Amino acid sequence: RTVRYVATILCSALGEAVAAGMLARNPADPKRAKPPTAKEATAPEMHPWNAGQLAAFLAWSVKHSHSHAAWHMLAMTGMRRGELLALRWRDIDLDAGTVSIRRSAGIVRVKGQPAVITEGPTKTGKPRVIDLDPVTVLLLRALRRDRGSMVLAYARESALAFGDHEGSHRHPERFSRLFAETRARCARDQEAAGAAPVPAIRLHDLRHTHATLMLGKGEPVKVVSERLGHASVTVTLSIYAHVMPGDQRAAAVRFAALIGEANA
Repeated sequence: RTVRYVATILCSALGEAVAAGMLARNPADPKRAKPPTAKEATAPEMHPWNAGQLAAFLAWSVKHSHSHAAWHMLAMTGMRRGELLALRWRDIDLDAGTVSIRRSAGIVRVKGQPAVITEGPTKTGKPRVIDLDPVTVLLLRALRRDRGSMVLAYARESALAFGDHEGSHRHPERFSRLFAETRARCARDQEAAGAAPVPAIRLHDLRHTHATLMLGKGEPVKVVSERLGHASVTVTLSIYAHVMPGDQRAAAVRFAALIGEANA
């Protein structure tokens, strides 16, 4: 859908160029360039952890990873990588136990120039508020104290909660690689201790883990959708319908009983 949307915008832009005499024809015209169909597009396969695997990783990272607070926050809220990296202390209300997600950090690349990390709107363009559990609130309080002890300015309302050692945005792609390296170290330590290693997953799969665990325990789809910041509940259902619990046997028995009562 995203690729088709981009194709539509490109076709419109080049159409304006043709109308202005800048191009002889529109190379993105659907008659000449066939956009992909929905059936041709496949979403990346998700590999969420189960509750035990997530708990094991977080128990390890709290002792061995300087970025434990970030991994914990992503797992406990389901927010996107860019949303986490754009969070400022003014977005986090530790007394109320909420975090307001208003923006996202991303990479802008221009040919011949260094990549630049900029802030923009969230994926849906809409802000949202996520409730935090007490343990996460305590972790964030400790993180703010630690950041402030490093440089007082890092604990100010305008400072990035998960900034780098210079108080700037962390590079999103390097941040993902750091998670992969951290997960690998955790797995090696677990194997050395004779325990089952946590499977390899992407950083984005922490978001999928949050969603699948909540839905698997019967949390309302609307609640999960709001936490994830999906455009609608339909999006959530289309992605996670396969992990939602269902009792078809009980439904079949109830339906048969209904028909039986009607025949009685």
